[in-house]
Amino acid sequence: MDFNMKKLASDAGIFFTRAVQFTEEKFGQAEKTELDAHFESLLARADSTKNWTEKILRQTEVLLQPNPSARVEEFLYEKLDRKVPSRVTNGELLAQYMAEAASELGPTTPYGKTLIKVAEAEKRLGAAERDFIHTASINFLTPLRNFLEGDWKTISKERRLLQNRRLDLDASKARLKKAKAAEAKATTVPDFQETRPRNYILSASASALWNDEVDKAEQELRVAQTEFDRQAEVTRLLLEGISSTHVNHLRCLHEFVESQTTYYAQCYRHMLDLQKQLGRFPGTFVGTTEPTSPTLSSTSPTTAAATMPMGPSVADLAPPGEAALRLEEVAPPASGTRKARVLYDYEAADSSELALLADELITVYSLPGMDPDWLIGERGNKKGKGTRAAPQEGDAGLLQLRH
Repeated sequence: MDFNMKKLASDAGIFFTRAVQFTEEKFGQAEKTELDAHFESLLARADSTKNWTEKILRQTEVLLQPNPSARVEEFLYEKLDRKVPSRVTNGELLAQYMAEAASELGPTTPYGKTLIKVAEAEKRLGAAERDFIHTASINFLTPLRNFLEGDWKTISKERRLLQNRRLDLDASKARLKKAKAAEAKATTVPDFQETRPRNYILSASASALWNDEVDKAEQELRVAQTEFDRQAEVTRLLLEGISSTHVNHLRCLHEFVESQTTYYAQCYRHMLDLQKQLGRFPGTFVGTTEPTSPTLSSTSPTTAAATMPMGPSVADLAPPGEAALRLEEVAPPASGTRKARVLYDYEAADSSELALLADELITVYSLPGMDPDWLIGERGNKKGKGTRAAPQEGDAGLLQLRH
């Protein structure tokens, strides 16, 4: 207990001394050892790396897990060194709801079939998201956390030691300066009048005493300077290692981009497959169903926008009551044809489909008795049938052709 009290009193004394020294340095009343410009540059670079690494880490966590409550829960499990429980993704939860809705509303109805197909796609999207989160956490988040919780803590510890060594060095310089000033004063001005022999002895004793103090202060200064230089070198080496940290983070960033690219490519493929599957259901429309586009009976040809065809054969896509329509026997009307521009490339899946290239023009028209939401598309001697979606501003109509 006595030892602890002594240590506490010693720490309190050191803290008070440091506070006084910092205050005197701030007001220019005490000498302060300055670091060289290169060292200051290394310190600023390290601080900047730490600050931006924290921001990137936090925002990446938000990207991978937008739910703040879930992030707090994962943080607590991590601090308790316990395994984070498995959690379904939003896509998987949506797939579950859609599947249950289809089961209750009728899995054989058009709506139920569509719900099932979309549920399967959402489930695959959820699985892809889970894989992306897992990969990004291992290859990107973990190295950033390791830097902040490992290397940076070591750098911070050594910087604090360097700060203490600098304060010790400045305190030693101040003591030496004070001792030399007192020695000079004792040498030039005796403590008593020189008319008495005893005063000469006292003056010589004071001079010798301050001479010993100067020697002691010089020794302490040499030790403090050596410790400061050694600590400065250790800290410098750690700060120069920030360049290696940047190289490691660069590699991790490339891996994060690759995993994100893979994830989005999987999402695109899943949604493309879903769109093709939905196109096989009779009466399925692609795009909005606002009946705002003008009819195709206009005699003046107008260029409209067309998107890439996504569906299979015409018979599969025709509305009820028109499945028997044979496109090879259809002749375009003498008037009422219009031009449409293809927005995306499309490679025909079979001989019944029409391959299209972006920006090419095709002819579109409607036939008497056809559903007003359906059009005939023609290029050369090949034809296709598709739905008509809502027009865009400045367009006569937005056409999405299917074959």
